[in-house]
Amino acid sequence: MFLYFKQISSKRRNNHFLLLQHSFHHSKSPVNPPQPQPLQEESVIANLIIQNSTNTLTQALENCSISWSPELVNRVLKRLWNDGPKALAFFQSLENHQTYKHSSSSYDHAIDIAGRLKDYRTLWTLVSRMRARRIGPTPKTFAIITERYVSAGKPDKAVKIFLSMHEYGCPQDLHSFNTILDILCKSKRIEMAYHLFRSFKFKFRADVISYNIIANGWCLIKKTSKALEILKEMVERGLEPSLSTYNVLLKGYFRAGQIKQAWDFFKEMKRRGCEIDVVTYTTVIHGFGIVGEIGKARKVFDEMNRRGCLPTVETYNAFIQVLCKKDNVENAIVIFDEMVSKGYVPNQSTYNVVIRGLCHAGKMERAMEYMGRMKEDECEPNVQTFNVVIRYYCDTGELEKAFEVFDKMDGGTYLPNVDTYNVLIGAMFVRKKPDDMVIAGNLLVEMVEKGFMPRRFTFNRVLNGLTVIGNHELAKEILRVQSSSGRLPRAFKM
Repeated sequence: MFLYFKQISSKRRNNHFLLLQHSFHHSKSPVNPPQPQPLQEESVIANLIIQNSTNTLTQALENCSISWSPELVNRVLKRLWNDGPKALAFFQSLENHQTYKHSSSSYDHAIDIAGRLKDYRTLWTLVSRMRARRIGPTPKTFAIITERYVSAGKPDKAVKIFLSMHEYGCPQDLHSFNTILDILCKSKRIEMAYHLFRSFKFKFRADVISYNIIANGWCLIKKTSKALEILKEMVERGLEPSLSTYNVLLKGYFRAGQIKQAWDFFKEMKRRGCEIDVVTYTTVIHGFGIVGEIGKARKVFDEMNRRGCLPTVETYNAFIQVLCKKDNVENAIVIFDEMVSKGYVPNQSTYNVVIRGLCHAGKMERAMEYMGRMKEDECEPNVQTFNVVIRYYCDTGELEKAFEVFDKMDGGTYLPNVDTYNVLIGAMFVRKKPDDMVIAGNLLVEMVEKGFMPRRFTFNRVLNGLTVIGNHELAKEILRVQSSSGRLPRAFKM
């Protein structure tokens, strides 16, 4: 049965197996998610870590006589990405190992996980340890930290951290300047990025990459006129726009819905003899396709082949995606088959787009076939693959199949993320059955124990549902784990 309760106490787990057996209607045709292959070393170790408590973990790892290396530790940390507390406990268990010492890259992984958990005390403790061991922090470390602060809605703090890098023995340079600008722009905080750019562009000698980043920032919020002003300033400073500059503006026009301007800009690029590359063509194909101009997208696709500019896997992905969204999935599969016949190897994004298209068309069995086919191409499904299938099974009311797919994420190979839990918890409120409320409660407990922060709406919804059915014990358990994580909403503090 469903393995996702294995981290909950055995008494509660057995009770919920019974609930699941009685609450789900058996479907006529079983779902067949891809069966896990023999686990790699990092997956075996990840399983061991998940199954042990913090108190027993160090001894359990020592009993295995593992030959640790930075590469192996990094792979394990990646496997445990969606169980942050376990990942950090594993990292800590090796801190005082007799023969192994963490590398700079392993610290970066741990710092990234701590940042995602918003555990800033641990994050800065790790930075201090890096410095004490003289292996950092490096510019990459600060890129990770600033990105985490920006993602947490603390862009001002991120900028202050950038400006204080030198205090940690890591002087700022043009590369780190461009990195903070890029992080701010990609989070659509272009005004802050532009202010920083104007303040320090001469100190760090802003280059074409700096200007491209700012232009892209304006394009991301659909202000192409501002991007053109940046292009003009760049030229006035004696910097020559690169093909990347033009591709940024071209994509900006399409993103802003300025299709005529985009097409005219593309034609002007060709007229002026710009060396059009595969990125340019892919941008135009996707841009036309996303507004439903499939015929024009196909013509551009054919043109690039005639001109000897071979499409990449990303080009096929873009074309397949727009066919799934704006045409029909069968035509997308024709292009998929054409891609394979020409010797291209589909990647995770290719399969995810096709699987999503099939799910959206209600062709779930074929979607599962393509999910199984990923294995044949040595292309492991990722958490996004599983989330798409789970979401559509939930949307169609096939909850048993959704949980069967969810079970395949267990075992340290495809750990569920916050989206997985949100989808499944939300689905438990459709039928309004008491048993489903209990399942939602247990999912919420597991979610918090893995370091994920439920949305306030989700948290309140589950608590209210448990209160209505009179399950005060589980409601108190949810309050307990939420409180222990230091994230108990004010309305529920006791």
